[in-house]
Amino acid sequence: MADHPERATKVCPVCGRPFQWRKKWKDVWEEVRYCSERCRRRRSNVPGPLGVE
Repeated sequence: MADHPERATKVCPVCGRPFQWRKKWKDVWEEVRYCSERCRRRRSNVPGPLGVE
């Protein structure tokens, strides 16, 4: 993947990897939390804030 330093970046709470803004997320970037569909499906395995599931 090409590194684009000017793009916004977030960290996936499931896998812990950073991911960058994509054009398809243009209108919903504030709502995007997961780097992939796989991580979105696995979200129930990750403890919530303060260890609450």
